[in-house]
Formats: sequence, structure tokens, C-alpha cells
Amino acid sequence: MPLQYIHWNPDPVAFSLGFIHVRWYGLLFALPFAVGYYLMREMFRRENQPMQHLDTLLTYVVVSTVVGARLGHCLFYEPDVYLAEPLRILKIWEGGLASHGAGIGVIIGILLFSRHTKISFWWVIDRLAILVGLAGLTIRTGNLFNSEIYGKPTDVPWAFIFERVDNIPRHPTQIYEAIAYFSIFLWMYGLYRKRKHAGETFRPGWLLGMLLILVFTLRVLIEFLKEPQVGFEQHMVLNMGQLLSIPFILAGIYLMTRKARVA
Repeated sequence: MPLQYIHWNPDPVAFSLGFIHVRWYGLLFALPFAVGYYLMREMFRRENQPMQHLDTLLTYVVVSTVVGARLGHCLFYEPDVYLAEPLRILKIWEGGLASHGAGIGVIIGILLFSRHTKISFWWVIDRLAILVGLAGLTIRTGNLFNSEIYGKPTDVPWAFIFERVDNIPRHPTQIYEAIAYFSIFLWMYGLYRKRKHAGETFRPGWLLGMLLILVFTLRVLIEFLKEPQVGFEQHMVLNMGQLLSIPFILAGIYLMTRKARVA
């Protein structure tokens, strides 16, 4: 086995407090909510939105993300398992979250938040769209610590050997996605600040559309390098992640090309 391959076998537990084990994935899942809260606070302040609704927004986003991601995994990837044992849906500590489900969940959550607070749905969802790439960075890093969602065998010099899986060098697709999503975050946040500094505005839905196109196009491409996550994907031309990404890409194209409407 060539020496240049990276042998990867970190402890997924960051630290323990008695019988409570805090995993890296959990910390990295929570991190974008904390950073996102700070960045959204600056957007609220800069654009004169009522600050008293910020904590409420955080609650809606956290709950809708977790519920949507969990239900998305159960519905899209293992429906037979969870239909046979519905109570297992509640066992979120067993793992199983889907980003497509999280996306749908957040959209529903922001619709409810907007109805409750009377703040424009498009204003909120467009600003949250800027921050999604940051969440993608941390969550895929969490997947890396868990040695999950890894790539297909390869002989590239930067291949990882995930020792808890096997001794085969593989594409570190978690890193590919993390870098891609963080790049999207930096670009979209920079564009937002540049436009605001110049006194320019975005057409409602434009930022969300841009995010959907960038994130899910990259997802489709990187999925070609990933190992199937569930057995039924073995003989599929496009896996479930790719198929679920197509409607999001089409929605993004629509949002970016539609005529301006009232927010």
C-alpha cells in the first residue's frame, strides 16, 4: 500500500462528561446555527428588520432543519425500515439525516415564521441561503470525523484509507463537498456585502435560486465519486441524492429567471 495515502481513523467522540459522549458531528452540526445567528443579526440590523424576531427565527430554523433532515432520510433512503418500525424515526441518535429533507423542512419553517411575524418570506429565505454553504462545510466535516459518506476506490495521491471501513484508498468526498460549499458561502456572502455597500438590492428569490443551482449541481457531480449509501442505489444510473437534486436545480433556474414580483 503506497505510503502517500492518508490513513484516517479519528475518534468520533470529541469529549465525554461522565456517561455523556459529545461527538464531533454534533458539535459541527450545531456550529453553523451559532455562526449563522451572529451573521443574521448583522443582516437584521443592517436592513432594519425587527430584532425581537431573531430568536424566534433561530428556533424555527433549528427545528425545521432537524425534523426535515430526519424525515427526509427516512422517506427517501430507508422507507421500508421506518414504515415497519415507525418509532425508530424518533431515534435520531442512530444517525440518518438528509440534506434534501432539511432544505424542504427549512422552506416550510420559514413560511410559518413569515406568517407568524409578517416579515417577508423572500427576505428571510434569501439571507438564509447565503449561510447554507457554511452549514455544508461543517456537516461534511462531521461526516469526515464519522468516516461516513466516503468516496469510491481511487489511486489519487490524496486518497484516504478509512480504517473503520476497510483498507482501500478512497476519494475523500466529504472534503470535496466541504470545500465546494464553503467556497459558495464565501462567494455569496461577499456578493451580498458588495451589493449592500453599493446600495443595490436583489430580486426576491434570486439568492435562493443561485444557491440551489450551485449547491445541487455540485452535489450531482460529486455524487459520481461516492459509494452508494443504501443497497438499492447499487444498480442506479443516478443515485437518490442526484435524483433528488434535479428538482432543486430546476427550481433554482426558475427563481433566477422569473420576472420580478412583489416580495
